[in-house]
Amino acid sequence: MTPKRKRLWLLVGSLGVLGVSVALVLSALSDNIVFFYSPSRLAEKHVPADRRFRIGGLVETGSVHKDGSEARFRVTDLNRSVEVVYRGILPDLFREGQGVVAEGSLGPDGIFSAQEVLAKHDEKYMPPEVAKALKESGRWQEGEGTVR
Repeated sequence: MTPKRKRLWLLVGSLGVLGVSVALVLSALSDNIVFFYSPSRLAEKHVPADRRFRIGGLVETGSVHKDGSEARFRVTDLNRSVEVVYRGILPDLFREGQGVVAEGSLGPDGIFSAQEVLAKHDEKYMPPEVAKALKESGRWQEGEGTVR
């Protein structure tokens, strides 16, 4: 074998190893990726029932119902809303009309089953899709970054 042919085989082998490595990394990452949707985007997408993702928006006023450790509420972006069921202790900052992000999966009945609920941590936090919907509806106070 000539030196030129040896270098060619070394290059082909290196590219093969690199390709396998990239495929393994992407495969591992695909299991850990969690997508974020607003209620309107969720209505447009067809998310499989077992797919874990995050939904964010405002807790709809008058929608919070607690029964023991189970809480039911609706998350809205002022265009659409999604019912959420959460079993556990809600964060201290959780309340109606405030921003929230819930992580879980959508059931076949259209109810989002949350395994984790995160309430906003300061007055300026809001998912970008929800902030846009609030600005369009006129409920956004521009100077403060809060909802009226």
